[in-house]
This record gives sequence, structure tokens and C-alpha cells, in this order.
Amino acid sequence: MLQIGCDPKADSTRLLRAESISVPASTGDPGEEIDSMIRGLRDGTRRTVMDYIRARAPFTLEDVVKTGYAGVLLAEAGGPLPGQGCAGRAVITALEKLEQMGIYETYSPDVVLYDVLGDVVCGGFASPMRSGVADYVYILTSGESMALYAAANIALALEHFRGRGYARLGGIILNCRDVPGETEKASALAAGFGTLIIGRLSRSRLIPEAEERGQCLLQAFPDSEIAEEYRRIAERIVG
Repeated sequence: MLQIGCDPKADSTRLLRAESISVPASTGDPGEEIDSMIRGLRDGTRRTVMDYIRARAPFTLEDVVKTGYAGVLLAEAGGPLPGQGCAGRAVITALEKLEQMGIYETYSPDVVLYDVLGDVVCGGFASPMRSGVADYVYILTSGESMALYAAANIALALEHFRGRGYARLGGIILNCRDVPGETEKASALAAGFGTLIIGRLSRSRLIPEAEERGQCLLQAFPDSEIAEEYRRIAERIVG
């Protein structure tokens, strides 16, 4: 499996990379952890595809594709410096560069996951949907009003792409926030776009606890009920 983070924050693969990069353990001092985060951002140590392109530095696939937890291959598209440039254009540039470098032929992944934020009003963030690299789009949303609005925008974009051979809507994943009527609202959204809720993730304290450990949930709590919920969704997607 190959996961490509398509968010300019370059945080999609951070927890999965715990086995392949040094992740400092939490000291319990919130101030120290924030200081460490700020230093990392200022130092530009993420080494995304766009970091290399922006620096006009030569690089290979091995420089930007790493192996993380459970053998998942990981890459981050990256983006411009904060407040400078177009993040959507950066995603397009990075994906085109990876394709030119032969990432799919080199690694031959059985599944490729593009982790894209929900702002499809920007054509750059919608590029995996319409560039021929993705087959299906799965929308992760809570039952909160603004999240549902963003999810509806993504589904509407896919309707506009229909008939052009672009990616299709595979279903809705409900990330529960325990707001009133969220299951009913998400079900209505799915029905409105002719799809289904393919999975439901309960709100769990184990998710932030795993993040504090610098691990993904299945690594930190593999036998938990929420881990089983993740597995069931994965089976629906690739089964």
C-alpha cells in the first residue's frame, strides 16, 4: 500500500512514519511539545516533494518515499511556505513529479490512498479525482453542519465529473462527534447523492492518546473496538 499525503501541512503520514523516523516521546510538558513543533516548521525538516522542488535540489524517489508502520509506503506532496504561493497548485505539481519519476511502476502498490483535504473548490485539491490516478473517492465527515457542507461539495464535484472517466464516489465514512442527529444527517447526505455510509467511527479517547504516543491507532491499541471499526472500513474499501 502507498499513502500520498496531499495536504500542504504534510501531516498525513506523520504517525505512520513512527518506525522510519525519530519521533520523540511525549515529555508531558505541553509547552515543550509546542516549541518542538514550531522548531520543526521553521527548520523545514519535513522533506516533502515540494521541499525539494522549491529548493531546486535533485532528489530520488527514495528521498521522498519512506516505509512506515506495517510496511505502508509513505510520501508527502507538501506545499508552499505558509502564506506564500498556491497550495492547490503545489499538490498538482508534486503529483505530476511523482508520476514522472515512476512512483507507481517502481513500487507497484496494490492500493494507493490519496489523503486530500475537503476544499474541492480549489482545483488543485480536486486533482486526484480528475487526473486519472484515483478510481474511488471516500468522504470522511462528521455530523457537524460545516463538515456535512464540505462533504456535499465534494460529492457535488464528483457529480460534475460524471461521464468523464474520473473517480467515482465510493461512499461516506461517518467520523462521529456525538452531535444530535448526526447519523440521520449523514444518512440523508448519502441518500441525496445515491451512495451509502460504508463505515462509522466512534468517538474514542484512544485516538488522541495514540497520537500523544506518536503512533497510529492500530499500532498503539490493536485490540481495541475502535481499531476493529477501522479494520471493517478497510475491508469494505478493498474487499
